[in-house]
Amino acid sequence: MEAGRRLSRDEAIRLALGEAPEKPATASPNGQMAMLGRREADVARLVADGLSNKEIGGRLFISERTVDSHVRSILNKLGFNSRSQIAAWLATANR
Repeated sequence: MEAGRRLSRDEAIRLALGEAPEKPATASPNGQMAMLGRREADVARLVADGLSNKEIGGRLFISERTVDSHVRSILNKLGFNSRSQIAAWLATANR
C-alpha cells in the first residue's frame, strides 16, 4: 500500500488501467532529462519550442487538459513557476 502512495496521478491511472509504466526519458548529454518521464520530456521540448498546450496536444495526439497536467508535473518536479523556466532549463541541458 505504501508503494501506491508514491505513485504520481498518471502512474496510478496507468496501473489501474493495466497499462505499462511510463519509462524515463532518455538522458540528454548531461543526464538532466532523466528526472522527467518520456511523455513529460516530449512536452517539455515542445514547451521550449514555444508551442501552446493546444498545439502540443495536436502534435502528440493527446488532449489539451493532459498537456496541462504534464506541464504542471514538469513544473513541480523541477521546482519552476513558468514555462519560460522550462525552456531555459532545457536550453541549458542541451548545451
